[in-house]
Amino acid sequence: MQHLLDEAERFLTTYIEETPHTQNRLNDVREEILRTGNYTQTTDELTFGAKLAWRNSNRCIGRLFWDQLHVIDARAATTIEAIRDALFHHIRHATNEGRIRSTITIFHPQRVRVLNHQLIRYAGYETVDGVLGDPASLAFTKQCQALGWTGQGTAFDILPLLVELDGQVTVHEIPQELILEVTIIHPDYDLFAGRDIKWYAVPMISDMRLEIGGISYPCAPFNGWYMGTEIGARNLADADRYNLLPLVAEQLGLNTSRERALWKDRALVELNIAVLESFERSKVTIVDHHTSAKQFARFEKNEATCGRDVTGEWSWLVPPMSGAATHVFHKDYDNALQRPNFFPKQTQATGCPFHQEVPR
Repeated sequence: MQHLLDEAERFLTTYIEETPHTQNRLNDVREEILRTGNYTQTTDELTFGAKLAWRNSNRCIGRLFWDQLHVIDARAATTIEAIRDALFHHIRHATNEGRIRSTITIFHPQRVRVLNHQLIRYAGYETVDGVLGDPASLAFTKQCQALGWTGQGTAFDILPLLVELDGQVTVHEIPQELILEVTIIHPDYDLFAGRDIKWYAVPMISDMRLEIGGISYPCAPFNGWYMGTEIGARNLADADRYNLLPLVAEQLGLNTSRERALWKDRALVELNIAVLESFERSKVTIVDHHTSAKQFARFEKNEATCGRDVTGEWSWLVPPMSGAATHVFHKDYDNALQRPNFFPKQTQATGCPFHQEVPR
């Protein structure tokens, strides 16, 4: 109880200091905790706390826009139908026909879970010829299949949502009209030998725990928009994901017989160009890593103006491509943990809320 009292007081003190015309609820919250062992945050407190968690996210390079987060209070959604509809609403609202909105939907702190890593993600299947689809989804795909779901058996099958309410798990297909995908095409080359390659428009992380003022919200799916390298230098390029660099290099006619030919680097650049150009052509929000780094520099300046120190985890802030060409490569950051914040499940390492999808 003392930990909860301390965290609640720390959070509410920050809330009162940074939010104009707010009521001082410290005494009321203390009394509620001492009487019941818990307390309920107002929607305004929840909204501010979620934004602050983004501002405190050490792995996120996109924090310039922390105060523009759309916060949806779904704590009253306590039936399967209401939870499902709230998740569908999140997907629709965040996607916004390609004009991506940073969004978080916060559910009941005790009763609701979503088992997916992301609300939208591709399945992965083990075949005699290797993995079809996303290798990162192999275990979760099997879990969905064990609950009765059957995919189409393509490299880009959208997984269903697994929703847990009071310990009971149900399976929910996402309506196709809610899912926005971008076909990846290079403006000058056929990088994929005629194969259809695509990626979904919005990274909606759903397996991290949000903590605000000592209260944990294990179901609080959130999203920003993609930085191009997340798709072009990680999801489509990593050897343990879609592993497209050898194919791209072959299509470009590169010499792959020796590493010093830098064929991976050249293929990586063209693959990332294809991702950025394809999203732009489809009018879907995306940011390149150089622009993102400049935006982070503005965030650092804004925080300094407000008298706040910027914390960060260097290895995650540096883009996975051309890192030394950004200012973050040449700086040191204090990786001190601040609350409110997002935390991974104890059994699963994960990446940056709002941006990075997988650990490096």
